[in-house]
Amino acid sequence: MATLVIDEACDSTTRILPYAAGGPYAERVTLYAAYGSNLDPHRMAQRAPSSPAAGTGWLQGWRLTFAGADLGWDGALSTVVEDSSSAVFVALYDMTSLDEAALDAWEGTALGLWRKIRVRVDTMNASVLAWLYVLDDYEGGLPSAHYLGVIADAAEAGGAPRDYVERLRTHPCRGIGDER
Repeated sequence: MATLVIDEACDSTTRILPYAAGGPYAERVTLYAAYGSNLDPHRMAQRAPSSPAAGTGWLQGWRLTFAGADLGWDGALSTVVEDSSSAVFVALYDMTSLDEAALDAWEGTALGLWRKIRVRVDTMNASVLAWLYVLDDYEGGLPSAHYLGVIADAAEAGGAPRDYVERLRTHPCRGIGDER
């Protein structure tokens, strides 16, 4: 993993990698907090191959939930909402600008369904600022059983605690053929 140099001229979510995957030059990166299916490190290696993992942490005062059941997918999609009594497990990535653009395209930000927000993530060593995607839709609806399984598997692969993964695996969901 690369050692990071803090660039005082940047906002607190921007850092500089002393080298980039494609060569010996410095690369400006932002800290991305992944949740949902993006917790899977193998999935993120495909979606953002030049953006190394930077640890894990918790969004204190946020809750993983589901929304957008009427948007045409097979059930609701994962998102996060503020909730003072909850916490969401996240994986952190030092996201390059090219990988960020590719991830934006993958997530469909140009469609206006997702927006980026800045959040504070508590890690074992510090509290850091990062950005993440939130679904721009009303909370509600159930995810499909398949999608919920993908999220639970991703959380497990991403190093989430066993009880967090178990809560995901037992969350209510839509079965095959269920009405929205």
